[in-house]
Amino acid sequence: MDMHKLLSAILQALILIPGAASCYLAAKDRMKFSYAKTAALCAAVLLPYSIAAAFLHTLLSININIILFPSLILFFFLYRRTVNMDMPRSLAIYVGVCSIETFPAQFAYAFDAILHPTSGAANFSWEAALFQLGISFLLLVAFLRPATQHFALAVDSLDAPKIWYYTVALSSVFLIFNVIAIPHSYATLHSGRMYWIFPVFEAAMMAVLVGIYVLFYRGMEIILEHAKLKERSQLLEMQSRQYLILLEHMRQTTKLRHDFRHSIRLLATLAEQGDTGSIRAHIAEYETLTNRYTIANYCKNAALNALFSYYREMADNAKIDTDWNISLPDPLPFLEIDMTGLFGNLMENAIAGCKTVPESARYFCLTAEIHHGNMLYIVSTNSFNGKISKDKNRYQSTKHDGNGIGLDAIAAVAEKYDGMAKVDNSDTEFFVDVALKI
Repeated sequence: MDMHKLLSAILQALILIPGAASCYLAAKDRMKFSYAKTAALCAAVLLPYSIAAAFLHTLLSININIILFPSLILFFFLYRRTVNMDMPRSLAIYVGVCSIETFPAQFAYAFDAILHPTSGAANFSWEAALFQLGISFLLLVAFLRPATQHFALAVDSLDAPKIWYYTVALSSVFLIFNVIAIPHSYATLHSGRMYWIFPVFEAAMMAVLVGIYVLFYRGMEIILEHAKLKERSQLLEMQSRQYLILLEHMRQTTKLRHDFRHSIRLLATLAEQGDTGSIRAHIAEYETLTNRYTIANYCKNAALNALFSYYREMADNAKIDTDWNISLPDPLPFLEIDMTGLFGNLMENAIAGCKTVPESARYFCLTAEIHHGNMLYIVSTNSFNGKISKDKNRYQSTKHDGNGIGLDAIAAVAEKYDGMAKVDNSDTEFFVDVALKI
């Protein structure tokens, strides 16, 4: 057995290790298992596989790439089993990493052509394989910070399956090109100017791909910022609406107070005449007028109060029977934007669910109260038609492809404040329970 050939094949196969680690950088917040357990699982699969693939290559003289490339499909499904992600995002990460990992191989072929100019890709040397593995680990270190801090944010925040599939297609172009561009004979690299054009061109291609990924991230930031501005604008619109309602309330109550003395005189006259029926009718009319201009005061926070009033009016217009009991701490120990996002998503989803059933069956119960002095519990129950879409244990949106972004946002706020969010359903009801630490 050719030991140099075996060593070269093992080192080539071991490139799967930095590749696997790279796949988890952007998925660090969506891993099903701990870092240690995930690393142990990867090592238990990849190390024996690398040794087996190397022996198969050495004994049967099968090109190592022919063994590795089909296995990438199997490894993708194993990767999917270890992360809580939908298909578009997980596929985008996986294909993107595979595409990046083809560049160390191309640089290694150029390096091997220097060491063994009369050889070719089929006789890849162990020195070049070690060079390839070293570059792969350098790329892993280089991408560690941007992937875990920036691209992880894109994975967690951007719920747009079509955009993720576009990145898959783009990464696939570079991946396929590099597979086709493998120099099977190093003599081609020593002809003309190819000796230096090949590595320079590959370096430029990698820079272009990384640049595209950076532009993708910047575009994602703009999309998310636009969404936040839109949400803030909607909230300001709600507050403006609540302010106008308050002005109208003040105008009407001023009028009612002004007319109250006339009502007293009328009631006194009717009482002297013994006309109790007219007294009752007048009191009922007066009560109707005062109730019409009553302002609901759910909490002392103006933004949240406007939000609750907005969705309460929306629920009333949809003929939804509401039972809300809101008791929030004052001052609010959470960021206002987090709470408006949480309650906004909660109420919007609940009202949308109620609209899927007949008016007679529509109800929405919402409770927010403090327990044990340090926990805010929010419980939402609404009627719906029982139709859901799930990917494993994650609820999918029924409005578009991918996860329900509202539920993800609720869970993110709960996690931020050391709490939890639990979502469940029966055939007729949808439940959301949230706990936040004060």
